[in-house]
Amino acid sequence: MTSAAVSPLTVVVGDEELLVDRAVAEIVAMARAEDPEVDVHDLLPSQVGPGKLAEVTSPSLFGERRVVILRSVHDLTKDLAGEVTGYLKDPADDVVLVLVHAGGAKGKALLEAAVKAGAARVTCAKPTKATERLQFVKGEFSRAGRQITADAAQALLDAVGNDLRELAAACTQLVADTEGRVDVKAVARYHTGRAEASGFTVADRAVEGRLSDALEQLRWSLSVGTAPVLINSALAGAVRGLAVVAQPPRGVNDAELAKRAKVPPWKLKTLRQQARGWTPQGVARALEVVAETDALIKGAGRDPAYALERAVIGIATARAQR
Repeated sequence: MTSAAVSPLTVVVGDEELLVDRAVAEIVAMARAEDPEVDVHDLLPSQVGPGKLAEVTSPSLFGERRVVILRSVHDLTKDLAGEVTGYLKDPADDVVLVLVHAGGAKGKALLEAAVKAGAARVTCAKPTKATERLQFVKGEFSRAGRQITADAAQALLDAVGNDLRELAAACTQLVADTEGRVDVKAVARYHTGRAEASGFTVADRAVEGRLSDALEQLRWSLSVGTAPVLINSALAGAVRGLAVVAQPPRGVNDAELAKRAKVPPWKLKTLRQQARGWTPQGVARALEVVAETDALIKGAGRDPAYALERAVIGIATARAQR
């Protein structure tokens, strides 16, 4: 997105959530640069019922500009996709429409209709090659006005892994904690061991019932200095997320579910996959485990590492509870 003026119609295509979120945020920022009072509507398919598009794109009494973001348009029903296609034939003058599509064959007709209507296209494909991931790391430092040596970028990739959000967070932290050009020594100082062994990875493996993996990640996480309280916080967050999505109340949309689970909307898919196989009794027991562990870590016990091992075993075991 290099143009100074925001396009009235943009398709953001790709399956890498971080890049998609950045592309959408940049469009919104460009619109706000032109009009600070611009009204933004960011909608998931579950929020786009019949007539919703007409509602958010209809002429305003006060003439304010609007940005309408339709996420995951490949998941729209046939009728709603037809409604969007119809809008493309006669778009509103004061509306910036952003269609987010994962790519692929699903919903391709709508994507093609948008391109035919003159949409600007932003591609957000997931980096699959090592050279692409290296370029991403270097780009993160360039965005911050900094440089990283080629061997340091490779060392950071080796330490953190391939998840773009984790890589971006690691780059941001290095920018904040260092000065000048970042070299291998700086990476080694802040990223000893495997950064995949974060509290969140421990939590994911535990709620998935992958006990041996969870214990291995826990030991690595502790060995590289992750605070026990942060690991248990990640465990608690993962279990709370399960509790929210395992038996969602009727009529609650994805945006509200994400808010209750305290996760970004894109993570609901992961939570739902993790919730498979869990029973209400198992979730209740897992919640008890993290509460007990919290007390042990914060003074009721003598060995936080042992308390966390018990917690991981307890959560993984609770998954099978009937």
